[in-house]
Amino acid sequence: MFIAAVAVILQRVFRKAEDPEAEERRRRFQLNQVGRIVEGLVVELVESPATASPEVEPGMFSRQKAAPLAGSAGRLRRLIRYSYSISGVTYETAQDVTGLEERLCLERLAAGQPASVKYDAANPSNSILVADDWSGIK
Repeated sequence: MFIAAVAVILQRVFRKAEDPEAEERRRRFQLNQVGRIVEGLVVELVESPATASPEVEPGMFSRQKAAPLAGSAGRLRRLIRYSYSISGVTYETAQDVTGLEERLCLERLAAGQPASVKYDAANPSNSILVADDWSGIK
């Protein structure tokens, strides 16, 4: 029993870090499948220089730091900030839509524009505006 517990703890401490992009794809897929739809508003489109995945220093108590992407000159990350209300609670968040531009018409995107938001009923702060095969931007 003790050996099994130690093995589980060691596996969690020393396991390879998950690819953040793959984790985000899984989150979008899950929300697209089970999410409820509510009306929201686009707050703004934010563009920022691309950064790589955080660099993780080895060790049990690791620290993360973002590093610029090599060869990322001219590349931008695109985030859409949006808000929506559920049961009297207003949420304001952002989604990184870099790589999903073909699902959007960014030229027509404007602050104050209505949009459909898919959210997790068990955790309403977990939401998306766009997924690989769905878009709430009208």
